[in-house]
Amino acid sequence: MIGEVTGISVIRMLYLQLLYRCNMDCLHCFHGERLKHADAFSPEEAINLLTLMRDQYDTEGVTLLGGEPFVYKDLTQVVRYAKQELGLQVEICTNGYRIERRLTEIAPYLDVLRISLEGIGATNDRIRKFGSYQGALSALDLARELGIRTGATMTVTSQNIEEVLPLARTLQEYGAAQLKLHHLRPVGNASSHPELLVTDRALYARLRQQIHGATDLTIQVVLDEDLSLDGAPEIGPPINGLREIPRIEADPRGALTMSCNAVGKDSHAFWYDKAADRIVHRPSAIDEITLSVPAVVYERV
Repeated sequence: MIGEVTGISVIRMLYLQLLYRCNMDCLHCFHGERLKHADAFSPEEAINLLTLMRDQYDTEGVTLLGGEPFVYKDLTQVVRYAKQELGLQVEICTNGYRIERRLTEIAPYLDVLRISLEGIGATNDRIRKFGSYQGALSALDLARELGIRTGATMTVTSQNIEEVLPLARTLQEYGAAQLKLHHLRPVGNASSHPELLVTDRALYARLRQQIHGATDLTIQVVLDEDLSLDGAPEIGPPINGLREIPRIEADPRGALTMSCNAVGKDSHAFWYDKAADRIVHRPSAIDEITLSVPAVVYERV
């Protein structure tokens, strides 16, 4: 259906939010009140969607998210099937809190473990949860022992922008290969915490200069294009005519989003119908295609 409406025939990566439930309630979480919702993929539904994406859109990999994917009770089943039966690149994005037992269990089928961190020590714990920083470092340590490649994500806020470089250096010590920096979008919990927003965009330009000048960094740092003096465009090019896109994200209800800029805004033009095992088109006046929501571009600094 996506191909029929847009012409897109290849979608490289599926970001699959298995459930809303989480063991944290982070100040910046785009899910907001939905963290309390029970919506989730059954393992059969998740496997069906993965199979559909591989067969119809040549999808090469899946990133499993939540909520918190490690509280999803059927995680091992989904990870194993994605790797063994479908041959997908399998990545998990997690807060890393008390995941050691299950991480050991799925290690043979996992290509990349990506930990979400929001600064060093107390800075991270204020935004996420007390003890979450040390928990994340323990998970990185174990992943290294298990031979799993690791990376991290960080949402840049007014409270942690000065800790990007210290965090990058710490992650480097733990063997992480990449730090991915996200722009804070004021949706979900973040809409109730305007103090987290970076209001002076010149700080982004300074951050880029600092990263450029950090000659001791071997970890790869990639940035959302919004983290710049000018920011990203408000309107993107028409999606019709594109043959390939890098990603699509499925939320626990089955709503599909092609741009991170539309996540958390209910701007869905496509849905995965779980019962029928097919993708359907539900256009609206606020969907991401109608509004020409621009895709988020990441660049290496």
